[in-house]
Amino acid sequence: MNPSPVSSTPILRRTLTWSAGAALVLALVAGGIGYAVDATDGLWSGLIGVLLAFLFLGITAGSILFANRWFGDPIYVQLFFAIVLGGWLVKLGLFLVLMIVLSGQPWISPVVFFLSIVAGVLLSLVVDAIVLVRMRLPHVSDIDLPTVNPEDEADADGRDTRGATEDDR
Repeated sequence: MNPSPVSSTPILRRTLTWSAGAALVLALVAGGIGYAVDATDGLWSGLIGVLLAFLFLGITAGSILFANRWFGDPIYVQLFFAIVLGGWLVKLGLFLVLMIVLSGQPWISPVVFFLSIVAGVLLSLVVDAIVLVRMRLPHVSDIDLPTVNPEDEADADGRDTRGATEDDR
């Protein structure tokens, strides 16, 4: 697999992997606290809240990684924004449907569910900040600089690219 020429790809991949690990740890904590507060209803509410937080936050990073596959294509910008906007629309629709379906369930503990979603979002923000601080990204990225000065190369007549000879300098 060739490394992606887009400089955001390694950052997004690392963010997703670290977020997955952090979400597993948070799921154990939220499930344990939820079980202590409201038995099995609290356990499931905590686990589902963390899962939804990770899922919704992962959709954006995943859609950007997917859109980066078309880097260099003439319509890359249009594809990129269409894919990312489509991901946001899917996320919004999924969020509305899930909240409507889950709001009427008797086994949801609303406080544990809400707090686990908030904890998941905050944990994701912390992971994003840590990854961005630790990754090295140049200020000017995705650019290739020339390795040879064209003015230094002379043609066969001894003239440089501007037409001047050695005697004219």
